[in-house]
Amino acid sequence: MARSIDYAGMFPPCTLPLHPAIKNQADYVRSADAWMLGAFVLSTEQFNATRELLSEFDAQHPLRVAALGRRTATVDAFLEAVDAANAAIRALAQHNVDLISISHLEMLLPNDVDIAVLNEARSILGDLSVFWEAPPERAEQTIALLARFNSDAGSATFGYKLRTGGVTADAFPTSMQIARALAMPATHQLPLKFTAGLHHPIRQYRSEVETKMHGFLNVLGAAALSAEHQWDADQTAIMLEDENAKSFSFTDDGFSWREWRIETARLEYRRRFIVSFGSCSFDEPRDDLRALNLL
Repeated sequence: MARSIDYAGMFPPCTLPLHPAIKNQADYVRSADAWMLGAFVLSTEQFNATRELLSEFDAQHPLRVAALGRRTATVDAFLEAVDAANAAIRALAQHNVDLISISHLEMLLPNDVDIAVLNEARSILGDLSVFWEAPPERAEQTIALLARFNSDAGSATFGYKLRTGGVTADAFPTSMQIARALAMPATHQLPLKFTAGLHHPIRQYRSEVETKMHGFLNVLGAAALSAEHQWDADQTAIMLEDENAKSFSFTDDGFSWREWRIETARLEYRRRFIVSFGSCSFDEPRDDLRALNLL
């Protein structure tokens, strides 16, 4: 779980204003659980306002940002948005190098993006880490495209951002949609992060969304085990749908789900590619893990 939770307090369902969300982040980076905290998800449109709040941080507890670029529908608008995001990121990163750093950029890929467009985006962004989002129904196609781009790239790789929920039942992909993405061989060497809906460790029905929410232990665990043991989508979906917390166990030398196991050294290797998940709450995941006696 190290650096696995990207705090997205400004996004639904929490939807906090900038200042209280920043204050939360400043508290979290000083907490005993700061080792679990990834980046602060921040729209590039909020960068200028954020400069006024950097006094909440110090050199030992800086603000680490996951930059969120504008959503676009066409290639031309996409490349303009990439250029704008790059300019905003460079300006903010240089504003106070002791108090702020940019972890990566996240942006939605329009439908008609191809290798040539990705090459142009890379020429704009340089060696900045990027996670490109596409809806679950386009996950396999997008992962294949990014894997093909990465195989030819001589610089930092592009990653994929998979949406795993939202604030309404129809925003949640099926377990099989997630499983097909995780079980693709191309996914296993592709930086991968998840967003939305992963507030709780184990899959469960939640009345606030009137559907079952995916569990972050299910999803992160399935990403690691499916790659390690070369599962197919059917086997991966079985783990994603497991609602029994007793199926999951941690020891000093590994992680297990039912009879399947991955050693710690191999899990550390897999975590190079299974990067993080966005959550509008940093408290709920920790509270639930403690309720399960896992923290």
